Amino acid sequence: MSRAATNLQIDSARLWGAIHETAQFGATPKGGVRRLTLSAEDKQVRDWFRKACEDAGLEVQVDALGSMFGLRKGRDMSKPPIGVGSHLDTQPTGGKYDGVLGTLAALEMVRTLNDAGIETELPICICNWTNEEGSRFAPAMMASAAYVGDFTTDDILSRKDAEGVTVAQALDTIGYRGDAPVGRQKFTSFVELHIEQGPILEAENKTIGVVDSGQGVLWYDGKITGFESHAGSTPMPLRRDALATLSEIVLAMESIAKKHGPKAVGTIGEAVIAAPSRNVIPGEIAFTVDCRSADAAIMDALDRDLRAAVSEIAAKRKVEVQLDLVWRKAPTHFDPKLVDAVENAAKQLGYSHRRITSGAGHDACNLNTVMPAAMVFVPCKDGISHNELEDAKQTDCAAGANVLMHTVLALAGVAS
Repeated sequence: MSRAATNLQIDSARLWGAIHETAQFGATPKGGVRRLTLSAEDKQVRDWFRKACEDAGLEVQVDALGSMFGLRKGRDMSKPPIGVGSHLDTQPTGGKYDGVLGTLAALEMVRTLNDAGIETELPICICNWTNEEGSRFAPAMMASAAYVGDFTTDDILSRKDAEGVTVAQALDTIGYRGDAPVGRQKFTSFVELHIEQGPILEAENKTIGVVDSGQGVLWYDGKITGFESHAGSTPMPLRRDALATLSEIVLAMESIAKKHGPKAVGTIGEAVIAAPSRNVIPGEIAFTVDCRSADAAIMDALDRDLRAAVSEIAAKRKVEVQLDLVWRKAPTHFDPKLVDAVENAAKQLGYSHRRITSGAGHDACNLNTVMPAAMVFVPCKDGISHNELEDAKQTDCAAGANVLMHTVLALAGVAS
């Protein structure tokens, strides 16, 4: 690599400015961002991103699920590009950095290479993947999942939001149902920068997280069927209380996750009482469960122990509990050579760093199933994410972008 490329640094102020400029699209009064996928606000940020890519000399394509790809040509166009990027959609009460940092750092990397007049051997493609968050349409990370073949394009296009709007209708409404078939854009490898969304890097005063694995996920839909009866006239021993049953399941899930810790977590994230009333014992409740671990054997144990606990609780309380596994994603183990490339970049740039497991799912986790992939983490304040209080330091964001750029340069090669 040339000396100019070795010493190359991104423009920290320009990256920071882009992050805060795009935060106006869906800005909330509390300083966060509400930019649900394929919404009017999502169209605004997509239009901004498309123009920024074109202004940087990139050839922009949009696929049938709305994912955006900006191609920077390399000297050797016979090989697929190095993919880099993340997503621009947010949670309903999201922050400025989740996904956005990785996508805009990819753009800033291209701008920096352009400013320095650096040509890479392999092309580079920056990406904005549709619906990573999964807050409007399920599943999360749907576009990258379809890219790797977990779902068909038609299946995803038919998915509906809470108002009954399909993905196809939403894409057409904002004008982002592209012509390119899903999967046509190939990659040699993929690298994603992201805030950690957890407290480890900040607690250990580390600037860079070298992500070597990602947790597997188990998602369940549950339904408890007890018996509705009068809250005042039904004796305690004769009750078939769905809510009391759920309370035991919540505590059981917590206990099971702790038993298999520290490499396990479990959460009851949603619970809905059917026809709730102050003076009626709840008779029916729908709920969800989220279990995660980076160890496949622990995932099996979580499933086994949860089902056993649910069965025991249901029998004791004389209720029916249906527990359906609706999604299982295996743990991710990122490509060792790419993980080493990230670590080497952090070392060369002099940033403090550590190996780390991703607690959240990311598009790179899906892509790793069909190509070499890796991730770079930077700290976020108090580990808070999916929240309007989400925050990160400009210096850390710039450091992550520099590690991203030098990782990509090591993979793409610098034309001499």
